[in-house]
Amino acid sequence: MESDSVAVNTQDFGKLQHGCEHYKRRCKIRAPCCDQIFSCRHCHNEATSSLSNPKEHHEIVRHDIKQVICSICNTEQQVAQVCSNCGVKMGEYFCDICKFYDDETEKKQFHCDECGICRVGGRENFFHCQKCGSCYTVGLRDNHPCIENSMKCSCPVCYEYLFDSVKGAIIMKCGHTMHTECYSEMANQHQYRCPICSKTVFDMSNQWRLLDAEIEAMSMPDEYKFQSSAMTATQKAKPPFTF
Repeated sequence: MESDSVAVNTQDFGKLQHGCEHYKRRCKIRAPCCDQIFSCRHCHNEATSSLSNPKEHHEIVRHDIKQVICSICNTEQQVAQVCSNCGVKMGEYFCDICKFYDDETEKKQFHCDECGICRVGGRENFFHCQKCGSCYTVGLRDNHPCIENSMKCSCPVCYEYLFDSVKGAIIMKCGHTMHTECYSEMANQHQYRCPICSKTVFDMSNQWRLLDAEIEAMSMPDEYKFQSSAMTATQKAKPPFTF
């Protein structure tokens, strides 16, 4: 019993004390693409995208990561949840497919086989839409317009790739997708149409009623009153259209 307690204490050593702005974890990764060491794939992508030479810009393929470095004992080793040298658990949550580590399990991480990546929010709260090709909250099951691979595109506002973005996304009434925060910012800027198809994505009925009321309250200029009344009389006299 005592040995089991020691093993647990060893595995939990340094939990939530290491990592980066993106994840709390007790290891770093060696990027297979450039052989450099980074705290996580986001740190790698941010660093490489800021290089002065555009030809050197690249993103890491998470599934290709083979080596990690323990943040406790600095031992480089093959991907695994527990350090082969000091026995610490390098991530309370660990996915051997995505090579993903995270100590903050309150995020409720889970791996979606259909998406091929890990997501957060709890498996019980999401379903995978086969046509859209992505996971959505269960509230959208049979309650959203399906567009094939709708999440496998860039946000039309900030241009970040949506499918594996760490930010939340929203499906608009037209079926197109964007980041939730970009959607809110668009509304704050009084932009009410989808940037892709230009369809209205908000309920504008109140605005239309206000406009109708304003138009109704405006008096017709004298030079147009006769034309308006004549047009109305003509419309009333016109027989219904038949085939």
